[in-house]
Amino acid sequence: MIQLTRLNGQAFVVNAEKIRYVESTPDTIVCTDHGEKLMVRESLQEVIRRAIDYARIIRRPIAD
Repeated sequence: MIQLTRLNGQAFVVNAEKIRYVESTPDTIVCTDHGEKLMVRESLQEVIRRAIDYARIIRRPIAD
């Protein structure tokens, strides 16, 4: 899950694995695999960075 911010300042979390695409029009829009479109304050690059960081964390090998 990654935390993002709605345009009204309200924070929310979204499952990064459910993001289908992100676009900048110039507002950043996150589209989920169910077709829901969410406008967020974060830049396109920031959403990508958070999604990549999330993927790295959950795919990290478990240390014995």
